[in-house]
Formats: sequence, C-alpha cells, structure tokens
Amino acid sequence: MRKKQAQILIVDDQEEILFSAKMILKKHFENIFTASSPKNIISILNENEINVVLLDMNYRIGFEDGREGIHWLKEIKTLSPNTIVILMTAFGKIETAVEGIKIGAFDYVLKPWHNEKLLEIIDKAVDESRKKNKKTVSEKTENTEKRYFTGTSPKIKQAYSIAEKVARTDANVLILGENGTGKFVFAEFIHQNSERKNKPFVHVDLGSLSDSLFESELFGYAKGAFTDAKTDTPGRFEMASEGTIFLDEIGNIPLHLQVKLLHVLQTKTVTRLGESKARPLNVRIISATNSDIKTEVKNKTFREDLLYRINTMEINLPSLRERKDDIVPMAHFILDQIAAKYSHGSETSGWHFEENVSPYLEKYPWKGNIREMENKIERALILADGNTISVVNLDILDFEEVQENDENPLSEMEKTAIEKTLFKHNGNISKAAEELGLSRAALYRRIEKYDLKNS
Repeated sequence: MRKKQAQILIVDDQEEILFSAKMILKKHFENIFTASSPKNIISILNENEINVVLLDMNYRIGFEDGREGIHWLKEIKTLSPNTIVILMTAFGKIETAVEGIKIGAFDYVLKPWHNEKLLEIIDKAVDESRKKNKKTVSEKTENTEKRYFTGTSPKIKQAYSIAEKVARTDANVLILGENGTGKFVFAEFIHQNSERKNKPFVHVDLGSLSDSLFESELFGYAKGAFTDAKTDTPGRFEMASEGTIFLDEIGNIPLHLQVKLLHVLQTKTVTRLGESKARPLNVRIISATNSDIKTEVKNKTFREDLLYRINTMEINLPSLRERKDDIVPMAHFILDQIAAKYSHGSETSGWHFEENVSPYLEKYPWKGNIREMENKIERALILADGNTISVVNLDILDFEEVQENDENPLSEMEKTAIEKTLFKHNGNISKAAEELGLSRAALYRRIEKYDLKNS
C-alpha cells in the first residue's frame, strides 16, 4: 500500500496515545511528528509544512474543559492558516466541539477512537489541506474577499466611510466599541482594502496573554533564551511583516509592558528575547479596546504617549442599541453566512426565519451585540427542525418585560411561542421554562396572563 504524501503532527501529553496514533498513521502517511507538550507546536510549525494537526484538548490535570485545546487551535490557525486541525478529547462535549469547529477545526475524535474512523477523518483532512495549498495567490485573494454588512445607521455608515479612507494609508488606527460590536471585522476590513491585503493579517488577543508570555509572543526569542526555547522563533510583529498586526484588547496591557510596546512603535524595530540585534519592522498597526481608554489615561493606568502612537485615526463602533433599524437585516445576513458555512458554501441552503421573528429580534436587548446575535443564530440553526428558525430556537424570549398593550403583536407571538413549547414538553413547566429562557415563576405569570392553564 502506497503511503500518502502528508506531514501530520500529533499533540498529546500521554506517551501511550502518541505511540498508538503514530503506529496507526505511519502505515498510511509519509511523515508523522509527535509532541507531548503544546508548547512545541510553534517551533514544529515554523520548521515544517504540517498538513494536519491531531490536537488533544486537555493537558493539565484537573482542567478537563477543553479550553487549552481551544487556545492552541486559535494559535495554529493564526500561525499556519492552511494547516488542518482535528480536535481529540476523552471528555467530549458537544458545546466545546461545536465551538472548536466554529473557530476553524476540521472535525473532532473522541478517545478511545476506532482506527478506521480516525484514518477516514485524517484522510479527508489531508485532502482538504491539499486543496488549500494548491490555490494560487490570486485565488487566495479572491477567496478572502469577504462580504461585509454595512446597514443604514448613520453611525455605522460613518465608521465604514472612515475605514475606507484610512485603509488607503498606513496610519495607525484605534477601534473603540463595546464587546461584540465587530472590532475584529473592522480591522480585517481595513486590511483587505489596503495595499497590504495580500500580506499577513495577524490577530493578537492581548487580553489572553500573560505577562510572562507577552514579550516572547510579540517580539519572538532566540534559541536558548529560556528553558523551552529550542529554536530561533519570530514573534507576532515579525510574522506580520509587510502586512497588518491587530492588537486586540490593548487596554488590558499592564503599565510595565506598555513601555516595551511603545518602544517598538517608536523605533519601528523589534528585538527578540535573548538577542541584542534590533530588527526593522514594516507593519501596519491596528488596535482595539472596549474600555474607556481616555479615562484610563486620566487615571494613569494607560500611557498617554502610547495612546498618541496608536490612535492616529480613531473609529467608534456603535452598539446594536444605537442601530436598531439594522437588527433584522443583519440577522438575515448572518443567517445566510452561517447557513452557507454549514452547507459547505451552498448558496441554496433555504434557511429562513419564521414570519413572526422580526419584532422579537428588534425587542431583544442584544447586550453582547453582533457576537451574541451570531451565537444565537448559529445555535438556532443547529437546534432547528427543518430549515425554519423560530423565536424559541433563537432563545430570545428572556427580555424582562413585554408590553401589556393588547394591540402589540409581541403579546400574541409570545403566547404562541409558549403554547408551542408547553405542547412540545407535554406541559412540563421546568423543561418549557428552560427552553424559553424564563424562570419557572416568570413562565407561570405568562400562563396566567394568556390564560393557558388548560394548554
């Protein structure tokens, strides 16, 4: 049997798992790498063109929620976008698996695995990797041109207008807005509309970087700089060379590290840990925060000179509360995007909302903004029967008060939704309340209100 040309990396902290997986895979694929610690992933990716990573989701004893696997999945997608990742866990939960697939994992396997199933999934992943790597630069450019929802709100139209103008320059940009308002999307929009669009776009979540990892992650390190520094490794700034680096949640950086970042921005150079040589930088800086950065400057928790460096141009993104006319059209846009993803790009997915959904979408507070809407629609799509999404599927019946005016169509729609849910659960109040996102007491009040005692 001829082996497939592929380079596969297995990452797991159990030596017996590494040995077993390697024995199975080496009969079918050319090169198998193993790593007992996820800290070795970066150096292996830098030194080899890995097609597929089989990634365990749990490493530390007592931490079995899969968060480490999610973290390293994000790292791999940032460092090597064409590498296919398959998640592997003995503690499989649908929520974590779905989250991983949303972020970009190809699939997941549960330990202990069936050999035939494991080989089937990896074989498909290798084929997917080949498809990605065969694309020409022009095909990649065409494929990365995303559709962006603008809307009609004056505030969001103004934000896009500023973004289009600033994209033509190399000016540093600071994006401000609440959690979930689309700061990453705006940073990506600016990059895609700039002359740097064919160069790297590197996203760094500064809020998730510990003090000890800050310098090594951003600036890189030389071999021997610290215990686990096995090879010379570039940092995120160097990875973004000639492209754009997006410093997300910049307001979370402690003061002593703000000084180090300021030095890089002032000198346009970066020095790896363990080296004395400063390397020149050619990179566009986009930063973002959900904090009141100017108040932080007044309180002396954020350096004023650093703020001047990062906000040559400032863009403020409105919350969904400030663009209510965009809520329903945006929901339809997001549904189309998610449906296309789950149907592998099909434009004829047929997914739609029930006719009575719009008033509920408009009434719901959307405290998590666009991100909350995306999550609710994706969850609804997964849970829905058929290809029609209802108010119940969306789980948006948990707003605190419903208008008492009988002429308000919300009352009638809520009554219908409650009737359907009670019928579905054979009158079980606890189950119906859980699905509707209400407390038992709140559901009882609505049953009284709508005279549904005999439903």
